[in-house]
Amino acid sequence: MFTGIVEGLGQVQKIYPKGGGHGLAIKPPFRLDGTQIGDSIAVNGACLTVTSLKGDLFEVDVSYETLRRTTLGKLKVGEAVNLERALRLGDRIGGHLVTGHVDGVGRILNREDRGAFIFLAVEAPEEVAHYLVEKGSVALDGISLTVNRVRGLVFELTIIPHTAEITTLKFRKPGDEVNLEADLLAKYVEKFLRPYQKEDLEAKLRDAGFYGS
Repeated sequence: MFTGIVEGLGQVQKIYPKGGGHGLAIKPPFRLDGTQIGDSIAVNGACLTVTSLKGDLFEVDVSYETLRRTTLGKLKVGEAVNLERALRLGDRIGGHLVTGHVDGVGRILNREDRGAFIFLAVEAPEEVAHYLVEKGSVALDGISLTVNRVRGLVFELTIIPHTAEITTLKFRKPGDEVNLEADLLAKYVEKFLRPYQKEDLEAKLRDAGFYGS
């Protein structure tokens, strides 16, 4: 589990084929003291497992499924990536609860630099847009952000200077793809309420004789 508060930018040092997927070697901006094989680290919002520690580098495996569902298959050596180590019990949750399980890939439609702030318009796939609400939360490449407005499949964001400086958002431009994870709480609420949706409720009332034949 993560919070969407990126610790800093790592750099991809090596990409190699591994068992139908990829292996990545990444240099993080933080020391790896205390990091162990088997720990989880979110890379551009995708939860990956540390498989090797070599000096100031860590390595992770990226499965075919993750390559299919995220932008990680398009990474290049030397590219910067957002990194966040897993949440520890007792840590502050400065963002929102993020699982690191990417729901889909979005596309940046527009970027406006207004002073030190960045305004983004992002197109989301239906399975993600379904959960987006104004002033709700979304994780974009692992960054916890607040939705300004939603218009169909398009949502808008304001990026503060600090977030732009320490994440890959300072590099993003129209046409770029980004990993999206919808708010976990929204998914659970929908599941709990699904049996009580209007269509189901009307059917149950009809079966109970509250509607004429």
